[in-house]
Amino acid sequence: MIKVLLADDHSIVREGLRRIVEESGDLEVVAEAADGREALKQVAELTPDVAVVDISMPGIDGLEVVSRLKDTHPGLPVLILTMHEEAQYIVRAIEAGAMGYLTKQSAPEQLVTAIQRVYSGQRYITDDATEALALRIARGTRDKTPLDSLSMRELQVLRRLAMGHTNREIAQAYSLSIKTVDTYRARLLKKLDLRNNAELIRFALQNRLIEP
Repeated sequence: MIKVLLADDHSIVREGLRRIVEESGDLEVVAEAADGREALKQVAELTPDVAVVDISMPGIDGLEVVSRLKDTHPGLPVLILTMHEEAQYIVRAIEAGAMGYLTKQSAPEQLVTAIQRVYSGQRYITDDATEALALRIARGTRDKTPLDSLSMRELQVLRRLAMGHTNREIAQAYSLSIKTVDTYRARLLKKLDLRNNAELIRFALQNRLIEP
């Protein structure tokens, strides 16, 4: 049996994913988590074979979970499961160390296969995500967006600021000083040619970095 951890902040989504996983016969859900911090804790305590992680979670988000697991559990394959189809997210997830990327729209048909594939050491990227990546590559450097200039940490800080988190909350989430977070904010405003948090929020919504 392949032991699976499911991390998603919506209990209804986790219930549906659990049903899909366990109906396969050779997969078992050994842990569930509603946020990134709980996911990291469950991995440490229960040592699953595969972690299925949503990007948009409260507290520590999915990209940060992947990045931390790469350091603490380098042999654990992580499959990103998300509503986001944008190439920006796919690239960041793979850069962070994810072995697979699956959209929630494709989950009912492809989740079991994706888990089995990453467990065996192979990468798995769903068809619609692959198409988004191909389009990004085809455009080349000419059509790069302002998001392409952001580091992983800058993208994470941007998302949290857009969700209304304070500098103190962001600092605590990523073990940074408040001054460092303020530096990230100033850098984001300059790179994205924005003036304040209201414009940051508008930018994040327009680029589907956060849910409306």
